[in-house]
Amino acid sequence: MDLTREIQTALKENRVIIGYRESIDFIKSNKPKLIIVAKNIPDDMRKEIEHNAKIFGLEVIVFEGSSKELGVICGKPFPVSTLVIKG
Repeated sequence: MDLTREIQTALKENRVIIGYRESIDFIKSNKPKLIIVAKNIPDDMRKEIEHNAKIFGLEVIVFEGSSKELGVICGKPFPVSTLVIKG
């Protein structure tokens, strides 16, 4: 799976939730297709996301770039530490 292509396709189809708090809320209330975190996300945020993903039986994928690089892929002028792709 090409993660960059998957993200960009989901963005075009408006199936992406961007941001830590929004992602946590979505994970708790829905079942996302993918949960993606940047490699440099703070440990406390990563643990919270992994904890919630584990509760709901979901996998967390670590993007091998920084949050700034993830922001660029998403077409945003700011860093993106976390995003979820809706199922």
